Amino acid sequence: MPHEGQAPTHASTAALDAATLLALSADALIPAEALVDAATRHLREMVSREGRIDAAALEAEQTAVHGLAWLATYTQALRQLQEWAARLSAQDRFGEIEQLILSIGFGEYLAQIRGGLPMSQTEILRPADIGLGPDRVAAFESESVLRLIEAGNTPRARARLVALMEEQSAELIAGASGLDEELEMIRAQFRRFSAEKVEPHAHDWHLEDELIPMEIIAEMAEMGVFGLTIPEEFGGFGLSKAAMCVVSEELSRGYIGVGSLGTRSEIAAELILCGGTRAQKEKWLPGLASGEILPTAVFTEPNTGSDLGSLRTRATRNGEDYTVTGNKTWITHAARTHVMTLLARTDPETTDYRGLSMFLAEKTPGTDAEPFPTPGMSGGEIEVLGYRGMKEYELAFDGFEIKGENLLGGEEGKGFKQLMQTFESARIQTAARAIGVAQSALDVSMRYARDRKQFGKSLIEFPRVGGKLAMMAVEITIARQLTYFSAAEKDEGRRCDLEAGMAKLLAARVAWSSADNGVQIHGGNGFALEYGISRILCDARILSIFEGAAEIQAQVIARRLLG
Repeated sequence: MPHEGQAPTHASTAALDAATLLALSADALIPAEALVDAATRHLREMVSREGRIDAAALEAEQTAVHGLAWLATYTQALRQLQEWAARLSAQDRFGEIEQLILSIGFGEYLAQIRGGLPMSQTEILRPADIGLGPDRVAAFESESVLRLIEAGNTPRARARLVALMEEQSAELIAGASGLDEELEMIRAQFRRFSAEKVEPHAHDWHLEDELIPMEIIAEMAEMGVFGLTIPEEFGGFGLSKAAMCVVSEELSRGYIGVGSLGTRSEIAAELILCGGTRAQKEKWLPGLASGEILPTAVFTEPNTGSDLGSLRTRATRNGEDYTVTGNKTWITHAARTHVMTLLARTDPETTDYRGLSMFLAEKTPGTDAEPFPTPGMSGGEIEVLGYRGMKEYELAFDGFEIKGENLLGGEEGKGFKQLMQTFESARIQTAARAIGVAQSALDVSMRYARDRKQFGKSLIEFPRVGGKLAMMAVEITIARQLTYFSAAEKDEGRRCDLEAGMAKLLAARVAWSSADNGVQIHGGNGFALEYGISRILCDARILSIFEGAAEIQAQVIARRLLG
């Protein structure tokens, strides 16, 4: 096999036909997965003491450990891209756009694995950083890998992809999704809703820092957004997590705040379905499904962040009921909701997750004049860069009362475990929202690049502008397929915290890079508040922070791989 200074054994500029692409991409996965295995073995030895993972060693090697998570995420993403292409080929739907996406995606990601994978803007992972020396890298450089690196992501391929994207309807996504007809009908329905009811107003809601109008929420309720995955016996539609992904994606494509409204009900319903009593399910789920009950998640505290096990808000038993005292922060859509899924410490003798309990805490919806009218609680708005349509709040509880019947599951000390059961769905849904935001960045950037003239021609005709748009489309497809895979695993009842974490990790980065490139394409206008891409950039930034910051997500992935 050729190394630096040697000529390749094939023509790197030759176009790759469909059959060759499928064969090369399938073959390239073998050394990529072997690389992950080698890195896993090496790091396991580094962070293990007496056959067990040592927390201190894990932290000391954090950069390498998180690098393993990113390497494994890239490799899983490529596997899902290849399987997507293979399915389309079997259905005779593997067209030119899809071939270009596969070619560019494999060419770029394999090159990054070999030469430098961006964990963030300034943290570039190289093979040596995770114990992969020259011999191991040479073993990775199979003929298939090298051919895809050299011929996959070329200026010619990117230019052709953008040309094909220009020809198709702006309402479509680049390339086939690989989903069935029913899910594509759902996509079309919510795409129309977003285009007609959300996109024309989203930027004004953002600039004026307004809550999403209740009229929009009512229409979403009529369309079944809040009961999408709730079983039919409790008033929902009983649809799949894949359906949830499609709906979240298209609503977030219109505006992330609208897409995120469904997240509140998804998390609350999952908590009740997994941990609630029969009576709690019958009481709360129909109202959540219909949208008559709007929930909010009340978990984070000022000094804990991702360390939920250290929560200090207390729920003290008062006869049959509870009284809550403490502070919470970063509570989304807190003011006008009817119920809080509230995590508090019921055992004051504990200092970790074992003393935490989950409550379905009822409250009175607030107004602009009086956002928190319920006795025992108060709050103030946190001003934020983006993600404004539901608002963020700090809450204070002082003698706030919760009925004993609203202890989730009727048993104390189960709160953290109950919350953990929702993380898979929450992260899959967050990945879908990120894809929607990235798609929104691509939509507005394509339109701008076509319409904006410089030096006598449209911006889209310049290779580096077209190249940015092409890479947006490719990475959105990669993240989309990884997310759909994690949703399918969840639908099949298989543990998928690893896959969901990978989807969220990658999709959040794709949303940010797409938005950032979109601003660059807009030039000075991208920096102007009047242009929608400025809002999309602000909205995209939160995605690698909430539902588990990127660093926490990488830690969780790595622990699974190493454990």
